[in-house]
Amino acid sequence: MSDTLRLVETLISRPSVTPDDAGCQALMIERLSAVGFECTTLNFGPAQAPVTNLWAIRRGAGHAQGAPTLVFAGHTDVVPTGPLDQWSSPPFVPTHRDGMLFGRGAADMKTSLAAMVVASEEFIAAHPDHQGSIAFLITSDEEGPSVDGTVQVCEWLQARGERLDCCIVGEPTSVKSLGDMIKNGRRGSLSGKLRVKGVQGHIAYPHLARNPIHLAAPALAELVAMRWDEGNEHFPPTSWQMSNIHAGTGANNVIPGELLIDFNFRFSTESTPEGLQARVHEVLQRHGLDYSIDWALSGRPFLTRPGSLIEAISGAITAVTGLQTELSTSGGTSDGRFIAQICPQVVEFGPINATIHKIDECVATQDIDPLKDIYKQTLSRLLC
Repeated sequence: MSDTLRLVETLISRPSVTPDDAGCQALMIERLSAVGFECTTLNFGPAQAPVTNLWAIRRGAGHAQGAPTLVFAGHTDVVPTGPLDQWSSPPFVPTHRDGMLFGRGAADMKTSLAAMVVASEEFIAAHPDHQGSIAFLITSDEEGPSVDGTVQVCEWLQARGERLDCCIVGEPTSVKSLGDMIKNGRRGSLSGKLRVKGVQGHIAYPHLARNPIHLAAPALAELVAMRWDEGNEHFPPTSWQMSNIHAGTGANNVIPGELLIDFNFRFSTESTPEGLQARVHEVLQRHGLDYSIDWALSGRPFLTRPGSLIEAISGAITAVTGLQTELSTSGGTSDGRFIAQICPQVVEFGPINATIHKIDECVATQDIDPLKDIYKQTLSRLLC
């Protein structure tokens, strides 16, 4: 059994259901401290249940002269298991079957964390006087609200004047084979809760009421049909989707007094949150609606164009797997959206994502050490 596999199994065995770290970061600190990392635990959030975060850095010989800092970023928390009786084996007991390692977090993202740690250990052993710096930014609040984790650590780093040059987020990005895809950006996410006011009344006397469903329908049809932008070479066009709609008391003879709609934009770099909000308000106001919207911006879009980081990790993938990787901005949000605010080059790369958040989550055992080797080669290409 390889050192990376042993560490993956140890991490899986710790039931770190978000936001509980369950000692995963302490294990990482033990390993990283032993090879010269300065480790800082950062607790943010409610005093009775703070979120555990880790910033660890090993400064290279050329740090003061501007040699780059490469950050490995990720999360120790995992999503809940779901019904235990539907798992083929206990989710926090690492189990091998048919060439796969099963356990909650196997793919998302404890394999990446273990590979990052062991890659750093092996790189440092081979290059103890490396020029650039290696850092880890780890949270236990990625699968939850994401308010007391990476975003807070980034603000802390910015206040300290810490410079980040490149970052690899260990999200599972591979599709069919390890290394076939990396994410070099993500769309932004802007949500809204729309309340359209009417006047409740008896359904037999509509002239004495104002039905907010009827009032809002033309505006909603316009919003559904609207072309928000055309996207670009890296992003598809911005989309607007309603996720929930509710009105009424449950009785079929009452005109409702209020309509509630939840909606979300997944937007490209061609649009801004402010511009999208303004266009929504323009439509609703033009239709004469009595309304309010509670807005929530969970992340702006980011894009890393080809440069030193993409060149290094793409070259490492080809050297280890023989594949030419694909750059993609598809999928949902990740903590990369926060890191990109303080780091000019951010990509996501990790194992195959087919089973993430599912019952019987797993990773191919044969992919574990090659993932470590890709991370290690990326370190060599950037920091030597």
